[in-house]
Amino acid sequence: MTEQQPEVWLRGRIDGYEPLVMPAVHALLQVREDIERLRARVPAEHVWARPGGAASIGFHIRHTGGALDRLLTYARGDSLSEAQRAALRSEEQPGDPPMTLDAVADEAIAIVDRALAQLRALPSRELLDERRVGRAGLPSNVLGLVFHAAEHSTRHLGQAITTARILSGS
Repeated sequence: MTEQQPEVWLRGRIDGYEPLVMPAVHALLQVREDIERLRARVPAEHVWARPGGAASIGFHIRHTGGALDRLLTYARGDSLSEAQRAALRSEEQPGDPPMTLDAVADEAIAIVDRALAQLRALPSRELLDERRVGRAGLPSNVLGLVFHAAEHSTRHLGQAITTARILSGS
C-alpha cells in the first residue's frame, strides 16, 4: 500500500516562489493533484451529468482553468482576449461530441501550469500594484487577484469532487 502524502499546504515551501504567494502555489498544486484524482475515477457518463440540476464535473473543471486564466490575465495588467471571452461563454457546454474528462483535465492542468509559471516569475515588489478587473474596471491588486484565483480554483474543484461523489453514490 502506498503511503499517502499530506495535503500540499502541509508539505512545506516550494522552491522558486516568493513566500508571500506560497499559499496560492500550494492551492494550485492541490488543484492539479485533485484534477488527476478525478481523472482516474470519474466514468465518462458522469462528466457532463447534472444531478439535481447542479453544474457538471466537466463545467467545474473547465471553469477552474478558465477563471484562473482570466484572473491571472488581470493580475498581469492585461485585458481579456476575445478567445478568453468565448471560452467563458462555452464552459458549461459539453460540445458535440462531448469533451472527454481527459481533454477537460489536460486543458485545466495546462492552465494551472502556466499560472504556476506566472507566480514563479512574480516579483514581490509588484504584489500591491493596482489592477482593474473586468469591463467595469473594478479595483483590486496583484495579490488580491492571485489569492482570489487560488481560492476560486479550490472552490470549483471541491464542487467537482462533491458532484463526483454524489454521482458515484459514495
